[in-house]
Amino acid sequence: MAMQISGVTIQGGMNILPAGGSPSPGPSYSFQGSNFGYSTGGYQNNYVNVIDKFPFASDANATDVGDLTQATNGSAGQSSSTNGYNSGGGPGGIDIIGKFPFSSDGNATDVGDLTVARRYGAGQSSSASGYTSGGGAPATNNTIDKFPFSSDGNATDVGDLSLDRFYTAGQSSSASGYTSGGKDTDLSPGLSNVIDKFPFASDTNATDVGNLAVTRWGAVGQSSSDNGYTSGGYNTSHSNVIDKFSFTSDGNATDVGDLTANRRYLAGQSSTASGYSSGGIGLDNAIFDRIDKFPFASDANATDVGDLTPQRYGPAGQQY
Repeated sequence: MAMQISGVTIQGGMNILPAGGSPSPGPSYSFQGSNFGYSTGGYQNNYVNVIDKFPFASDANATDVGDLTQATNGSAGQSSSTNGYNSGGGPGGIDIIGKFPFSSDGNATDVGDLTVARRYGAGQSSSASGYTSGGGAPATNNTIDKFPFSSDGNATDVGDLSLDRFYTAGQSSSASGYTSGGKDTDLSPGLSNVIDKFPFASDTNATDVGNLAVTRWGAVGQSSSDNGYTSGGYNTSHSNVIDKFSFTSDGNATDVGDLTANRRYLAGQSSTASGYSSGGIGLDNAIFDRIDKFPFASDANATDVGDLTPQRYGPAGQQY
């Protein structure tokens, strides 16, 4: 059922607690999770500080398991093998790096600062570090920041994207970070279809390695062991496109499926088997609590598998 809040349509859903069970060990590749996806922060009628968690083992609704250090939207999400991170965000642009534990449900703590305050940058994760690339506050930038997972501390500027942009999607292979799509008000007409790649093994600039199947901004990224995915977003209207590009060779993305609804400003999560897209805003300013899932093993459309606890757009995604 949908309801109106201050002129904004909210897409509602029942709240069913996820099935219990003990977490399984996380994979050696830290970007993918075996146990849970997280959707953190966002905006509904106000900025949200909620940390939501939903299971990968079964299709179920999320539960509220903690709070961020401050209510924010447009943060970039990163994941180590033990903790989830939120970096940057709004209102305006902030430089906070927040961390919350995967081993127990609890609140986030402020553990460092980005080199540039920003929101709607892309998040990437290697086995050792979190990355935040691009963003705006409100001016767009091309900065690639890196912060360590092994200790709490500030980020360092380690390179540049091939162009300034924000509202980007982030993906991670075992060797490289990717930043796809986005928007730059200095460009004409302001949209980018570029897929940038930068290495985890050395600090250096990104290179343009391909194009999305559909040029758009406000999309979200997911990662299998072999491919990066970019889902949703906005061009001249809201998009439901899921496109896929290879990690093993540089090249353009192909359209491989659709989300259950056209929307932008989502959070992306990745299990070892599936990609997830949660929340977002769509046609007629409808705000979603929907959690979509699509398989990595075959090219197919997403299915609606659960709901977030509050409907919201602009959350960040993490996985364990």
